[in-house]
Amino acid sequence: MTKLGNIRKVLNKVLRPNVDYQPLIEVRVFKDALLHNLNEYRDKYPKLQFAPVVKSNAYGHGMVEVAKLLDGQQVPFFMVDSFYEALVLRRAAIKTKILVLGYCRQEQLLSAKLKDVSFGIIDLQILKNLSAKLNRPLNIHLKIDTGMHRQGIMISEIPDAIAAIKSNKNIIIEGVCSHFADADSSQKDFTNKQIEAWNNVAKTFRAAFPEIKYFHTSATAGMYFAGEIDVNVGRLGIGLYGINQSPHKPLNLKPAMEMVSLVSSIRNISAGEKVGYGISFESPQPMKIATVPVGYNEGVDRRLSNKGSYKIGNTFCPLVGRVSMNISSVDVSAIKDVNLEQEVIVISTNKTDKNSVENMAKICECIPYEILVHIPQHLRRILI
Repeated sequence: MTKLGNIRKVLNKVLRPNVDYQPLIEVRVFKDALLHNLNEYRDKYPKLQFAPVVKSNAYGHGMVEVAKLLDGQQVPFFMVDSFYEALVLRRAAIKTKILVLGYCRQEQLLSAKLKDVSFGIIDLQILKNLSAKLNRPLNIHLKIDTGMHRQGIMISEIPDAIAAIKSNKNIIIEGVCSHFADADSSQKDFTNKQIEAWNNVAKTFRAAFPEIKYFHTSATAGMYFAGEIDVNVGRLGIGLYGINQSPHKPLNLKPAMEMVSLVSSIRNISAGEKVGYGISFESPQPMKIATVPVGYNEGVDRRLSNKGSYKIGNTFCPLVGRVSMNISSVDVSAIKDVNLEQEVIVISTNKTDKNSVENMAKICECIPYEILVHIPQHLRRILI
């Protein structure tokens, strides 16, 4: 480090406020639940390796925190969406291999310097550009479009793709992959068509490149079909975090995250009083109302207004009025003694609770992913 750098380091240390800070909101991530869920899939599908999906801040659970826990768990690679996410993991000293399956700028691919990072190639023109310009080794996973028509090399383009790979020895094809469009549906017809297409694709690539290490098509919901697919890796996303999206196979999964806050004010209101923006709630009788310092900025979906609940002790307290940016109000009339700074469970790990991720998603008429990924990164994650 230069002399100037040392001076800056000292100044930052001196000027940084030395203040203990207990946040108003904690996102608690449970180590045992994450490891349990990983092992549940390993037990149910022993022929597969599982690649944890840690993109999008590990579905709200904390990308670095989850990766640190799973680093050394003998997984083939971590799945991320972007070069930036891969860079964050490497800066956090994560050692496991990484696969970037989302789009990367082509200049980034041509100059990629991160160790043990592979890149998904999702378009034939990108592959041809690499074939023409790449002058250093690059590990790729070639994505094939087997029917979802969102990303990937079209099946009709496979001969051109094989030729492009073979024309440049710096292109190292480490894996081939695809993605199911409808694996979480109770109907199997479309998935069966994709499986048939994929198995022919896998056969073609095994013949052309016997050195390929990884074949993968399935996100969590598609694991059910593993016995019918020519694959050796499953991409474990939402299931890792304790939510089973497959309608076909029951699994003993444990939700891995809880969000907690506290009571920040308490007031008694009379019958006929209004609560919150837009005066969307009117008290039908005298009520005791508490506020909690969480709102849609902290990931509480606004669609939970007047419909959702938080949990205080063993009591579910209905949300009343609209969820604000940083505040929500709950009816605590059923609690005899409620106190300032009493703990409030905003999101519960109990699947049957009214404020579990899955039940929140049902109220909001959305998917659990949407609830999870909207929990912002600035909230403190604590691995327990």
